[in-house]
Amino acid sequence: MAMLHDKQANEYSESRPTYPVSWFSMLASLTLNHQLAWDVGAGNGQASISIAEHYDRVIATDISKNQLELAHKHPKVTYVVTPLIMTDEELFSMVGEEGSVDLVTVATAVHWFDLDTFYSQVKRVLRKPGGVIAVWAYGGLTINPAVDAVCKDVLESTGPYWDPRSRYAAEGYMTLPFPFEPVLENGRGSEGNPMEMEMETQLSLEKLLGFFKSLSAVVTAREKGVDILNEKVCKRIKEAWGDENMIYTCKLPSYMLVGKSPL
Repeated sequence: MAMLHDKQANEYSESRPTYPVSWFSMLASLTLNHQLAWDVGAGNGQASISIAEHYDRVIATDISKNQLELAHKHPKVTYVVTPLIMTDEELFSMVGEEGSVDLVTVATAVHWFDLDTFYSQVKRVLRKPGGVIAVWAYGGLTINPAVDAVCKDVLESTGPYWDPRSRYAAEGYMTLPFPFEPVLENGRGSEGNPMEMEMETQLSLEKLLGFFKSLSAVVTAREKGVDILNEKVCKRIKEAWGDENMIYTCKLPSYMLVGKSPL
């Protein structure tokens, strides 16, 4: 996926919504210590810099050099390009020693990972007790009825071009394997029971088009000779939007899994 996401690194950086600061306050309240966090698949660092408000040090890793070159700078965040699969030696040298990490986060990316390998390494580095892992994603757009109808058609047209692993995100992480013990009441956020949340962002027409361009399925379709955002589709989006200078509030349903390693 690195090469695929490299191709839309600029769109990712400019058009993807930021995550609510309240999410990071909540996650910080769940860890006993706040010394070290590992943000995996950090991309442009939008989660990393928010995590840094609660932890002494954040190691933000990604396999995409292009993504990290566009990442937001922060004095407590260290960006590291990693191989697709790290050895234990690489893990300990790049991220932290065994049992040293207080929080592991993956924002809208874990469904692309080799889950068995990744989860095994998380269990190695998470602090016990007190360490927490959180993974989340979002899907769909709600703006207004006219724009929503066009967005629905655009997203449906991308269907044949998604990587099969994206089904985890499409299913709201309901089916995503997550072999960690619950940390929230009533098992919320555990495997098969993701927390339902919502993101809200202010969206311009330019950012909406950029968001669609950042989708891996749109890139894959283009490489196969199919222009999802062709002139006709863009015209429909613009007509539904109305005044091109209008800024709309966009709501995005989101879902999160949170857990800890067994002692």
